[in-house]
Amino acid sequence: MADHVADVKKYVPNVNEAAVTSIVKYCGIALRNRDSSMVSCSDQKELDTVRDGFAKKKLELTPEAASAGIKAVCEKMKGDNSKSRVTFYYLLAQETGTMGKLA
Repeated sequence: MADHVADVKKYVPNVNEAAVTSIVKYCGIALRNRDSSMVSCSDQKELDTVRDGFAKKKLELTPEAASAGIKAVCEKMKGDNSKSRVTFYYLLAQETGTMGKLA
């Protein structure tokens, strides 16, 4: 868990650890594989999966709001070659004002 919190801290100084725990539980087994534990902003299929999965189901976002949030997070994380799924989801919730859905 500490490595996820540390990764989120690269972008957010005061991390909500309960939200990180919630994301880790949501992702479950996907975090065991390096490939599925990362998000690729250059892969539209991957971004569609984020939009139609986590953003829609957990954050209850409309496709438009989810797409706008995903675009903003990709921009924020553009300097990071390995975008952690947990960090990406955390920043998406923060960007879209839906952190309350995580805790």
